[in-house]
Parts: sequence; structure tokens; C-alpha cells
Amino acid sequence: MDYLPPPWKIKMVEKVNLLSRSGRESAVKEAGFNTFLLKSRDVFIDLLTDSGTSAMSDNQWAGLMLGDEAYAGSENFYNLEKAVKDVYGFSFVVPTHQGRAAEHLMARALVQKGQHVLSNMYFTTSREHVERRGGIWQDCIVPEAHDPQKDKPFKGNFDIARTGRLIKKLGKNKIAFIRVEANCNMAGGQPVSMKNLEDLKTLAERHEIPVIMDATRALENAYFIKAREKGWEKTPVKKILKNMMRFTDGITVSSKKDNLVNIGGFLATRNKKIFEETKTLVVVYEGLHTYGGMSGRDMEALARGIREMVENDDYVEHRVKQVEWFGGLLKEAGVPIVVPVGGHAVYLDAKKFLSHLPQSQYPAQTLSASIYEECAVRSMERGIVSAGRDPKTRKEHGSKLELVRLTVPRRVYTNDHLGFAAEGIVNLFKKRQTIRGLKMTYEPKQLRFFQAKFRRV
Repeated sequence: MDYLPPPWKIKMVEKVNLLSRSGRESAVKEAGFNTFLLKSRDVFIDLLTDSGTSAMSDNQWAGLMLGDEAYAGSENFYNLEKAVKDVYGFSFVVPTHQGRAAEHLMARALVQKGQHVLSNMYFTTSREHVERRGGIWQDCIVPEAHDPQKDKPFKGNFDIARTGRLIKKLGKNKIAFIRVEANCNMAGGQPVSMKNLEDLKTLAERHEIPVIMDATRALENAYFIKAREKGWEKTPVKKILKNMMRFTDGITVSSKKDNLVNIGGFLATRNKKIFEETKTLVVVYEGLHTYGGMSGRDMEALARGIREMVENDDYVEHRVKQVEWFGGLLKEAGVPIVVPVGGHAVYLDAKKFLSHLPQSQYPAQTLSASIYEECAVRSMERGIVSAGRDPKTRKEHGSKLELVRLTVPRRVYTNDHLGFAAEGIVNLFKKRQTIRGLKMTYEPKQLRFFQAKFRRV
């Protein structure tokens, strides 16, 4: 059958409000045409992010009542620690309040001024933490990742040859670590193959360079390995996920995605030196090493979410196929999207959607604001605004991609919701020539996409 029903049923609902067209136009103008600055109450279907927007299960909600809120040695921490060890396979665990805190600790522990971090593309906060340490970010993703229309199964892969040349050119002492992102977000939610992970780890070990994975969406990546990579077709996703971890020295995780909670994160490693350093730093920046900025009840919900996500393959299969179905509706109508469809979101190719706008008028930012005006659906820009500026030269980072991310929260929206969103975007595509670009009127120094404001050209 083409449509896979969800492996869950709805127990509680939350009311949402559909503003009038004039109300939406006023709201987005007041927000400076930045969807991050819209009020939640003015959004009908929120596809801004999958971060912290999941619906928790009855089992997770029950776990909240078992919160041990002791400052030190909370029972819930030990439940979380064991869940991470069982599912991800790491010896040492440091809890944090969310993913960017884990990135911060890892960058402080590993990056020295002038060192480089090699990565498959970049993520905004990951690069920011490295650059704040005086580090230099290097993109080593395969070339096809920069082509939205190139339909390849593993567009998140490292270009191993380029990575090897960079290591030889820079020298191993000038490389802090190799950072691999599972289900690469900025490329359109594109996965990394198991073979690529193995080749990368072999190269890194030869030069004694640690490999750190952003495993925030590693579960979805594991599903794509099962679905697309020869030899893994009959392996449970749970085993694939654990096997992926063999090719890393540590991971950072925003648990607000795969792990099905609204707050929380952690880093995990098998390297005792990294563990001791980050365990010391977490006390300075987050909280004691047995809570790391989370309450006991939050750690319990997280421990249960980690186990739930790999209980069987039904959940992740439905998750990925729902996003694929949503993308299919748009593709069939001629709307330009990134192919293949990623695990957590459908990405619109704003350069093709708004081909009459130059990149200097921020096509992706424009399209995101226009989608909200059209149908009260909130999305996110992933283009030159997100790319930001070089911290030293203040020149804009170039961005070959101008994407709008339509991110599907886990266990939240039905296909009726996504069908409504698709219909609104298709209607907008039909009148795309009427859409005018934007000019930036306010720009923060860091991570400008969160708070920048614009006006119509």
C-alpha cells in the first residue's frame, strides 16, 4: 500500500487558530518577514522545526511523575546513562540541556585557536561554537549535495579524496576533529552511507584525528541505510544505528529530535580524555554531571524516548515515509524540491521557485514569509541568511543553496495537515512571479537568521 498509517493513535488534542489573510500579512510584517519572530498563536501549521516539537507518548508522560529531583545522583540520570549505553553503545555520557550545549562543550574540549574542523557541510550552531574558539570550518561534503535536483541516495557523504587532501595539506595537528553529521540538515536532510562512515574512520585513524558525529538525526540516517544501502536491507534499524556509532569517537545529540522529547541533549564518547574534560566543563556551563541542565523528570522522559525510538522499525518507517509522501505531493505538482526527500523535512529549492529574484534579495527568506502569508504555514530559511558572515572579514559566507525547510514534527500532524500545507504552497507556486524580494533592515552579529528583520523591496 502507498500510504502507511501511523503506529500510534491520538489521545489528546491542542487547539490551533487560522488567521485571516489580512491578519497573516500584518503578523509577518510586524515580524520583519522573519518566521522565527512570528508568535506561535498566529501559526496554523508549524513546520518551522522538528526541534522540541515532538508529541511524547503516554509512557513518557508517566515517566515525568517519577522525576527524582535530587541535585546530585538523580536516579533518572542513571536510567538515561544506561539507555544511551544500550542504544548508542558508548561508555561515557554527559547530559546537557540541549544539543548546542553539547556542541559547545565538545568545541571547548577539542578546538584550539587556528585549528580546522572538517565537516560534511555545516550546521549554524556547530560552526558558531568552533569559530568562537578561533577555529576554521571546512566543508568536505560530496559535490552533488550542492545540486538540489541530483537524485543520489547518500548526498550527505564525505568526499573522502578531498578530506584526505586537506589532511595532507594542513597536517594532523592543525585539525581539531572531523565532524560528521548524520542526515545532513543543511543539504536537505541527506544521509551518510555506512561505507562512507567506515572509509572516513579509516582515514581519520591513520592520522590520529578524532571523529565526532552530530547524531541528532542518526535514527533517520540508519533507516535510509536500511532502505538504500546494499547488505543492510534485512537488518533492524536499532542494529544499524549502533553499528554507525562504531565509526565515531563520540557524538553530540540534540534529544529534541530523534529522542522524542521537548528539551534535553547529551554528548557521549568512548574516549576517557574527552569525557573527563567535558564532565568538568558541564559543571561550569550546565549543571552537575548527573543532570547537566535537565530536571530529573526530563531525563526520565528522555531515557524512555531513546528506547521507544528503536523499539521496532514501525515508528521510524512511518516517520520517514510521511515526510516522503508530503514531498511527493509538491513534486507531482511541479514545485521544485530537493531530491531525494530527506528524513525530517521537505526542502523547497527557492532559487528555482523564485527564479526572478537575485540571491541578494534573499529568495529563501522571501519564500518562507510568502508561504506564511498564503496559508499560515510556518517554515524556515536555509540559504544565504543562515550562512551568515565570516567572523573576521565580515563578508557573507557564500551559499550555493537557497532552501526553505518544511520540517515535520514527530507524531504531531496528520496527512490532512500536510495536504493542506502542500495545497497552499502549490497555489503560491502558480503565482510566484508576483512575489517581491526582501532587503535586510536589522542584522545581529551572530546567527542572524534567528533575529534578522527585513522589508519588501
